[in-house]
Amino acid sequence: MAYDTIYFENPHTGEMRNAPVGFSWTTMFFGFFPPLFRSDWKWAIIMFLLFAVTFGVSSFVFPFFYNRLYIRDLINRGFVAKATEKGSDLDWLSRKVGIRMPIG
Repeated sequence: MAYDTIYFENPHTGEMRNAPVGFSWTTMFFGFFPPLFRSDWKWAIIMFLLFAVTFGVSSFVFPFFYNRLYIRDLINRGFVAKATEKGSDLDWLSRKVGIRMPIG
């Protein structure tokens, strides 16, 4: 289960997204569907193609790092971390993920 959930906001558009931190059980059980539901088209396509090529073996690898990839893509698109679901310190979660997050 994820440690916590980080709420992100794009300051230019006002769009809000939430991103779990930690192991992705939804990715393990549902494969490329979580990226589809998050509108993360790039990783949905990559995961689908790798799933097809590896006959499903990749679905046991992606859960370990998909949430980190999603957070990195949000930051690259201009999103800033606003808050967490459980009230965790954003700096601590930033170190836990291994990504320097802009905090707004």
